[in-house]
Amino acid sequence: MITSLSIKNYALIEKLTIDFSKGFSIITGETGAGKSIILGAIGLVLGKRADLTSLKNKEEKCVIEAQFEISKYNLKDFFIANDLDYEEETIIRREILPSGKSRAFINDSPVNLQELQDLSLFLVDIHSQQQTQELSDEGVQFKIIDAIANNGEVIQSYQDVLKGYKSDKSKLNALLKKQSDSGKEQEYNTYLLNELVTAKLKSGEQEELEADFEKLNNVEIIKEAMDKSLAIANEEQFGVFHSLNEIKTALQKIALFSPEYQNVFERISSLAIEFDDVSKELQNASEKLLNDPAQLELVSQKLQLIYNLQKKHQVTSVDELLGIQATLENSLVELDNIGGEITALSESIAQKVTELDAFAAAIHQNRINAIPVLSQKLVTILETLGMPNVRFNMELLSSEAYFQNGKDELQFLFSANKGTDFGLLKKVASGGEMSRIMLAVKAILAQYSKLPTLIFDEIDTGVSGEIAIRMGEIMKEMSGTMQIFAITHLPQIAAKGDSHFKVSKSTVDEDTQSELKLLSQEERVTEIAQMLSGAKISDSALNHAKELLN
Repeated sequence: MITSLSIKNYALIEKLTIDFSKGFSIITGETGAGKSIILGAIGLVLGKRADLTSLKNKEEKCVIEAQFEISKYNLKDFFIANDLDYEEETIIRREILPSGKSRAFINDSPVNLQELQDLSLFLVDIHSQQQTQELSDEGVQFKIIDAIANNGEVIQSYQDVLKGYKSDKSKLNALLKKQSDSGKEQEYNTYLLNELVTAKLKSGEQEELEADFEKLNNVEIIKEAMDKSLAIANEEQFGVFHSLNEIKTALQKIALFSPEYQNVFERISSLAIEFDDVSKELQNASEKLLNDPAQLELVSQKLQLIYNLQKKHQVTSVDELLGIQATLENSLVELDNIGGEITALSESIAQKVTELDAFAAAIHQNRINAIPVLSQKLVTILETLGMPNVRFNMELLSSEAYFQNGKDELQFLFSANKGTDFGLLKKVASGGEMSRIMLAVKAILAQYSKLPTLIFDEIDTGVSGEIAIRMGEIMKEMSGTMQIFAITHLPQIAAKGDSHFKVSKSTVDEDTQSELKLLSQEERVTEIAQMLSGAKISDSALNHAKELLN
């Protein structure tokens, strides 16, 4: 529960520190006095977003700090999971800097807003007038029924499976689309791959083929050049061999006379040896050279095939064609594997559907069992709140769809008077009736919840007199097991509190400030009397206030 609240430089509050006790606390004050400011400050502590408009003095930081007594609420696991120091007296602090930056701390450990919001779910429920309107929402109605049905764990298990189911469905739909889209593409890619495979391409073969083509296509010219060269080299009287040997013999005679001549002799000897090798190589090449039109045709066809493939795929080398071939092979293998993946996902989805249906059936049955209990409890409470003929008809409709909380749809039907037909709650309930129904709901949920603190923000809209007294009594009863705050304009409710705080607004040196004060017993009599009769308090109002308090 909240044990203290400290506010500095927030909205109309310059500085405020107030202690709270267990039980039922009342907060009253004139419209505009600053009751919403107190709620806003608590909201910031619970993780609501902040901005510079929160600062009273724009040059100083705003600090809001709340202390909570949490020893009875089994929160150690939460602190351990979030790497926070656990303290039975836990302190949450929010700071808003003049720069607009916001910081949050739990027991002096910095945290982000999400962690703060997660912890707040275990600490405080602030009931606003907006939340009363949300009672018409099907999701809120399901939460009420599920709380009575104790469906928390089974819904969590259902949601865990549902998350996997949705993921599998998304993957399956993507694969099916890919399979559908790739039908024609797969056929064309298969054709392209077969074309490349049939070509039996090899890295480097284009260069070899082009060289062979040049030889075969110019065999007569090459043969003529080789024969002429060999004839010049081997002619007996004037051939190159004969001339080289003549030079070699002449130089051998003078080689011993000088190193210079010796060097020239050795070089001409080497040249003779090299020319002999060249001549023999030409001879061998000439003997191998054949005029083979058939081979020329084969080489020409293979080259033309390569050139056509390169043009089709817009590349310039065989290696690039081989890369395209590998890509096509991988693509077709991947498409072939899609069938297996689709089968596996379909089986996984079928398994999850079985699990979801089992969980949904359990959720449904628990709701069926809980609805009469909830209806009877609501009727019992609302009869005491001036609705003696109230009836509820909560119909569960089974659906094939998997919703976030099961497979049910809900019609929350309501009738306040005899002789009137049932209608949807949001269409037939008045504002005052909605306020009483919401209080009844909160009173029932308090029996199933371990939430430490509940704050009612003007839940008494549209009621007065004896009904207001009974509403106060219900909140008083709830405060036996949890800390209750009620912000109210009704003296009948204010009189039921164990403690009473008044929010007031004053102007000091042209500066408007809000204050929150714990009233003494005498001050409380005066405040309730003022709520009864206005600024001018009559004796009858004072006596009535004392009667209400007693």
